[in-house]
Amino acid sequence: MQARPLSAPLLFHPSPDVVYGFPHASLVARVDSPYQRIEVWDTPQLGRLFTLDGRPMTSTGDEFIYHECMVHPAALAHPAPKAALVLGGGDGGAARQLLAHAGMERIVVAELDEQVVRLTREHMPEVHGGALDDARVELVIGDAAHYVAAAADARSVQFDLIVFDLTPPDSPAAGLYTSAFYRQLKRVMSPGAALSVHLGSPYFHAARIARLLDDLRGEFAVVRTMHTYVPLYGSLWMMATASDRLDPAALAADSVTERLAARQIDALKHYSPATHAGLFAVPASVRDKLSQFLKPTS
Repeated sequence: MQARPLSAPLLFHPSPDVVYGFPHASLVARVDSPYQRIEVWDTPQLGRLFTLDGRPMTSTGDEFIYHECMVHPAALAHPAPKAALVLGGGDGGAARQLLAHAGMERIVVAELDEQVVRLTREHMPEVHGGALDDARVELVIGDAAHYVAAAADARSVQFDLIVFDLTPPDSPAAGLYTSAFYRQLKRVMSPGAALSVHLGSPYFHAARIARLLDDLRGEFAVVRTMHTYVPLYGSLWMMATASDRLDPAALAADSVTERLAARQIDALKHYSPATHAGLFAVPASVRDKLSQFLKPTS
């Protein structure tokens, strides 16, 4: 582990001409794994956070915003999810949210880097909140593509929900953001299953978001975009759900209320029946930003 001064600026560069960050952050731990550099930092604003190759991943101060939006809209739209697959997600935050749904029997967390699991368990245990120790959660270390291919060939399990809790496409996860991989995923998805994908900032990553949406729409019948502000990411952040049958955007607030109550989910900090429709109501300014990159048929 390499030492650094007790306090140092922690700066992020989401695009070549943009910078933001934390001027008085403290480095807690650093590990160079076979795949990436992992750092854990303390910040006055968002508490403890970790980065991968200098990119912000999760903070204890606002992780609930990202994880609740990535999990609950799709999970509540499904009438009775029992099995879920998290691609990445070694911090356990997505698994924690999935476990909130009554009836969930199995969650597989397919994380590439065991050092992500080790460091976040040690330094940010509140993110998984015990989820990684739950008997329903299976942690698989290795390439998620290999896991999905083996599961598809064995036809051993079908998932109702799939969460892309991954680094961006220009990273070791690049092969998972492809039409070929989406087709492979459909082999392990149950009828009516849905996946959730984080896309990026429309102000920093518009071209990337458009490519991701075009590929998703090429493979899935129903693709819906969501947006919310995530402080750690320094911007409005876009996500998407994709399915051949399920449409979370069509779920009315009353139905969200009923399903939250039926599943005894009452401790959410960001997502709610009142915010559900707003997540899917993409502002005109965002549509304008993306329109120059989207295919005419999108």
